[in-house]
Amino acid sequence: MKVKFHIEVPGGEDTVLLHTCCAPCSSAIVECLLKNGIRPVIYYCNPNIYPLEEYMIRKNECTRYAESLGLEIVDADYDHDAWLAQVAGLEGEPERGGRCLCCFRLRLERTAKYASEHGIKVITTTLASSRWKSLDQINKAGQYAAGLYPNVVWWDQNWRKGGLQERRSQIIKEYGFYNQQYCGCEFSITPRP
Repeated sequence: MKVKFHIEVPGGEDTVLLHTCCAPCSSAIVECLLKNGIRPVIYYCNPNIYPLEEYMIRKNECTRYAESLGLEIVDADYDHDAWLAQVAGLEGEPERGGRCLCCFRLRLERTAKYASEHGIKVITTTLASSRWKSLDQINKAGQYAAGLYPNVVWWDQNWRKGGLQERRSQIIKEYGFYNQQYCGCEFSITPRP
């Protein structure tokens, strides 16, 4: 399947900082960006992922994909203890609840900070491709994060449309990506319907 998805970055930028949660979620998005003349810098910031072994598997898959395309990947520091402190009291929240919003804010704040420090004007996230996540929460977190830095813009692109989900499935098979069965944090390890 060919993805017919024309996108335009706010401000006409040709580089974006793409917060990436995993290779499967980023695969079709990265391909789409490249086909539209936009070069993503992959920002891997996922202190929520548990255990460390799971984090490493996902990071290595993202790295493998980025390197196969000649893209830069930035590995933010893994600090699960700081993430746990941030979501303290929200452990029992359901998926799409307060814990998720808090988690998105933390990760996207770090993304916006990195973008600001490195002269990248636009940020977006692969989290917006997951049907398991609330687009409203993601956009609130992204707008908040970008609002902290006057030189950074939040790009609230809906990555669930335009054939990207179908292309994602194809790329997962082509690359043999590890495809996780839970969001990443220990509180999300439950069977999905």
